[in-house]
This record gives sequence, C-alpha cells and structure tokens, in this order.
Amino acid sequence: MGMTMTQKILAAHSGRAKVEAGELVLANLDMVVGNDVTSPVAIKEFEKMGATQVFDRDKVTMIMDHFVPNKDIKAAQQCKICRDFCGEKDVTNFYDVGKMGIEHALIPQNGLVTAGDAVIGADSHTCTYGALGAFSTGVGSTDMACGMATGKLWFKVPSAIKFNLTGSLQKYVTGKDVILHIIGEIGVDGALYKSMEYSGDGLASLTMADRLTMANMAIEAGGKNGIFEVDEITLAYLRERGAKEPVIYRADQDAQYDRVIDIDLSSIIPTVAFPHLPENTRTIDKVGDVKIDQVVIGSCTNGLFKDLAEAASVLQGRHVAKGVRAIVIPATQEIYMRCLEEGLIKTFIEAGCVVSTPTCGPCLGGYMGVLAQGERAVSTTNRNFVGRMGHPESEVYLASPYVAAASAIAGRIAGPMEVL
Repeated sequence: MGMTMTQKILAAHSGRAKVEAGELVLANLDMVVGNDVTSPVAIKEFEKMGATQVFDRDKVTMIMDHFVPNKDIKAAQQCKICRDFCGEKDVTNFYDVGKMGIEHALIPQNGLVTAGDAVIGADSHTCTYGALGAFSTGVGSTDMACGMATGKLWFKVPSAIKFNLTGSLQKYVTGKDVILHIIGEIGVDGALYKSMEYSGDGLASLTMADRLTMANMAIEAGGKNGIFEVDEITLAYLRERGAKEPVIYRADQDAQYDRVIDIDLSSIIPTVAFPHLPENTRTIDKVGDVKIDQVVIGSCTNGLFKDLAEAASVLQGRHVAKGVRAIVIPATQEIYMRCLEEGLIKTFIEAGCVVSTPTCGPCLGGYMGVLAQGERAVSTTNRNFVGRMGHPESEVYLASPYVAAASAIAGRIAGPMEVL
C-alpha cells in the first residue's frame, strides 16, 4: 500500500522508507514556532529540562502577535520573557513590534517554511503551512519545549481524507467559503486526527491566499494537518518569498484514504458559519435577517493582501452602516504597507472603518474589538465558539472578506451582490 503526502514527509523526516497510519515515529523538525502567549510556558519547560541552547537558532522562531503592541502589564511581561530568551539563545527569527505580524501570515511571507518541511508550533493554526506542501501541526507548549531543545518530536502517523477538487470558483467566492462548506459537510470532528489532503484540477482555481485559509482551518474540522499538492502556483510563491529549495512529496496512486470527497468548486456559493461552531453553516441565500454590531476583517485566516483587497472592492465608495463598528487588521507590516501604497487604507477609513496594526487582537477576544453582552459580529476569523470574541452571550458569524465587507455596509449579514 502506498503513502499519502503527509505520510511521505513523516517517513522522510524519521529516516524510514515507509510509515503507516497509527505508527509512532520520531521525526526531525525543520521549524519550531511560538508566540507571546504559548512561548513563555515552553521556555519554562525548556529550562526545567535542563536545556541550555536551542537545537538550531535558525529553526526556532517566536513571533509576538497575540497581544502586541502590549495591551496590559501581563502581556508586556510575556513578551519580555520571549525577548530575553531569544536574545540569550541568539535566535535568528525573532519578530517584535515594528517587524512582527500575525505568525501564520508572517512565516510564509518571509519564506521560513517550504514544501516538504516538518513544522510544529505552539498554536493550533500552525496547520496553515500545509498550503505550501509542508507537514505542519499545532502542539502544546511542552512539546514546543522538547522541539526547541532536541529538534525532534514524536508523532502518531495520521490517516487521511482526500479532497478531490474540480471546477473553478465563481466570482465573490473564496477559499474561506470552500473550507466553511467542507466543515459544514463533515463536522468539527469529521477529520479528527486525520490529514486533510487537497489535490485535483480545481487547485488551479485557488490562489495561495485561498489555500492558506483552507489549510489554516483544518483544525476546525479536527484535522491533524491540512496539506495541498504542490503545483506551479506553490512553487512561484516559494520562489518569490525566497524560501529554501522545496522537496515535493506526492501521494502514491495506491495511497489509502479513510474517505475520498469530490468537490466541484463551481458549485460553492458564499457561506456563513453561525454560532457557536464552524460546522453550523448556511449559504448566503439562507441566512435570513441577522442584524450585526461589528465586523472584523483580518486574522491569520483572512488578513492577507488579497483578503483586504476583496473587502476594499466592496467598501469602495460606500460607508459602514450606522451603529456598526468595522475593524480592519492587515496581517503583517508588509501587507499594511502595500495597502497604504495601493490606496486600500484610504478606502477603509473613508468607508468608516478603523485600521489596526497587525495583531491577533479580537480573534480570541483579546483586545481591539471585544464584544459586549448580546452583540453580534461578522468576522473573517476562524472560530466562533461561545465567548470567543468577548462576552459569553455575544455571537460570532464566520464569513469571507467579501461577505464581511458587505455586511458592514448593510448592517446585517449580506452577500456582496446585495450592496454592489
């Protein structure tokens, strides 16, 4: 029996010719990622282990993004722990105020991960880098500590679901709609500890931003990781970002999958996830009249330039509805600068939005957009659990940048065709 893409990467990184689902393997790591929330715990465990130096100063990165610029004393202390550690250990890739961004946008942007890599991060959305053809997955802070010290980690080899994509996306439909459709179909535990593997002719219709969004939300279906077959779109992106030479792993013809799911991309229409789970999806024609108080456009899921350009195309020449707060958060400084240069910031401000420096901020109910009791938000983020963005009696509706921008204008959940 052949191997899937993920199984091939884990086999190569554990020095084995072949692995099978369910086996335990000790794999070498190409990158270990932490942020200002999870890294301090990992640093404490690293020191308890008696470790004195990271395994490779070029293969450990800490990105200050969740509560940065610091929102309070505790956040400031967290960042200081990370700053001091990375200074002492001479960590090459430490990103702080002024050059930081949301970690899962910054790492691909800066070429720190390439196809064929094995990556762990103490953040559940580390699965984002599967868009590049890497095996990447979220772990706990203790595992991060072990990875920083040894450059290795144990994994149970996951089984896989194959998503065979055909057709092309319609206008105003994005990768966010595709992944919400998928999660709505299989459920939040539909890919529990499985690799979600994407291939097929339909890949040509998906930009890297679409793929990064879809890989990012593998965890919302319970997935161990999401991974896309490497094609010319992937390779062009990696070259542009100065990533190291890719190693391409393709699934064998006789690879075994738990399920094969065919998806015609041309059949997907804008989709919204209602509270309080990403699986609670409805297509835009079935959302009804849902009035909103806030819109958030950004996050590691939809804060890339393409995402913001889509939102701006809807907001251009229009204005946010009275009583609605619209918050736009470019995912990195580079994206922020491009938005400035191409006039998107002007568009957002003229439309009545506020534009923030890069931060995770409101996605996890941190700051820059916390909801009060009874308030509703349409958000391009990835989770809408109870209390995720603030008060436990608030509501979060997940949507694409097109739908979020249209909703900001309408004052209720709306599709772009309703306001354009």
